[in-house]
Amino acid sequence: MNTRSTPRYRGIFPVVPTTFTETGALDLDSQKRALDFMIDAGSDGLCILANFSEQFALSDDERDTLTRVMLEHVGGRVPVIVTTSHYSSAVCIERSRRAQAQGASMVMAMPPYHGATFRVPESQIYEFYARLSDGIGIPIMIQDAPASGTALSAAFLARMALEIEHVSYFKIETPGAAAKLRELIRVAGEAVEGPWDGEEAITLFADLNAGATGSMTGGGYPDGIRPILEAFREGRRDDAFAHYQRWLPLINHENRQAGLLAAKALMKEGGVIACESPRHPLPPMHPATRAELIDIARRLDPLVLRWGN
Repeated sequence: MNTRSTPRYRGIFPVVPTTFTETGALDLDSQKRALDFMIDAGSDGLCILANFSEQFALSDDERDTLTRVMLEHVGGRVPVIVTTSHYSSAVCIERSRRAQAQGASMVMAMPPYHGATFRVPESQIYEFYARLSDGIGIPIMIQDAPASGTALSAAFLARMALEIEHVSYFKIETPGAAAKLRELIRVAGEAVEGPWDGEEAITLFADLNAGATGSMTGGGYPDGIRPILEAFREGRRDDAFAHYQRWLPLINHENRQAGLLAAKALMKEGGVIACESPRHPLPPMHPATRAELIDIARRLDPLVLRWGN
């Protein structure tokens, strides 16, 4: 049995951005190059079709194409988490079954919600994850993020970890993430196989202090985040702090200014991908914001700015 002491997965699992052409079509050649770069940059694993992948702008057929193409291209080099979030239990289960059949190592799902007001009570959230667990045979990561507008208490998350077979990983990116991680671990103990940090690593050091063993960040600079996690895991806290302090300006700019377009801007600048445009109606990054992003990154010399040149 895998536990927090012996997890199947840990480390840096950044989100893979979805690459488009200038006309908004999928750019699968750039997509494959993004995967290769992120593996070369030291990712322990990858997450696809997440919010930072613009999953909300993809059709079901495009999701299927991207899942197949990306899992085939990764080819087992690193484990891949596939995001399968949906309001419908049945749709989430079917997405998750297809992802498992194609080689996903884990699925990630937010609690069921729709828009700004459609929510379900705690009993139905529990049933949602219980049905999902019954339908697949790989770990489930619960994404606890503000986007869902759903309050998930540490006690409720701990109950699901203890009672639902495959619910074993938790990406916590709500305000007070470190406190929630600490309480989740206290209540559920070893049943929490993977207490993970999120939100572009903006609270990473506090979350590591609280017991986080993994981090799901943006995809632009895994080589900057990995040394923080490794040093902390090896007990070199001063080194971990120094690494975090060095990379924090870039982390902060991504989290507070550039957002989900940061990874694609960095990849375009470094020749990894052909086009950094989001899919309409999401507006492009402001040129001044982009210029500042690149200026901060150049001071750190991440692989992304050298990989394709």
